[in-house]
Amino acid sequence: MEKGESSEPDSDEGRNPTSHHLTPPAGLTAEEFASLVPSVTEYHTYLMGRGQCSSLLGQRVQAPPDAVWSVVRRFDKPQAYKHFIRSCAVKQPFHMAAGCTRDVNVISGLPAATSTERLDLLDDVRRATGFSIIGGEHRLRNYRSVTTVHSFPDHDHDHDHDKIYTVVLESYIVDVPDGNTEEDTRLFADTVVKLNLQKLASVTEGTNRDAAP
Repeated sequence: MEKGESSEPDSDEGRNPTSHHLTPPAGLTAEEFASLVPSVTEYHTYLMGRGQCSSLLGQRVQAPPDAVWSVVRRFDKPQAYKHFIRSCAVKQPFHMAAGCTRDVNVISGLPAATSTERLDLLDDVRRATGFSIIGGEHRLRNYRSVTTVHSFPDHDHDHDHDKIYTVVLESYIVDVPDGNTEEDTRLFADTVVKLNLQKLASVTEGTNRDAAP
């Protein structure tokens, strides 16, 4: 296993902004994405250099944004919707704020064993959160991720003007490991993120149905 300590470049020289704001992620309509572009530009843009890859994924969730955010914001409980996490530990007393860390154990079968992660962003008003991997035994060097939760009116339910649904955006940037191609790295990371977002939808939609009168 390679150690995953972060060694982010000190200079922006040779790095260029990603262009996630130009292309809607799979599963989202052009109309939905048009309203999300400002958030993508603000939260999901990275300076990317040689030997790195980045991606933006989206998930539509048939549940209110507050319900989805209540799960996404729990930095101390990522296993609530992330498939490949066996356990997560935080130091007590735990105060969830930017700068706090968690130690994650990953299920067997993945090219990873442990991951130490730092909370970089937690904005409950704008429903945005992000973290970096800063240590552990894995191949994801300099992995950084941001997740944002967005509210949309559900026009398919015209009889219920209060009906809304949620779109979740998650992006990342990561170094391409030695011996791997950019395409292979993106395919692996995209698959993990996509499965997590699908489980997030399943968990929150189920909870929302159970809570319905």
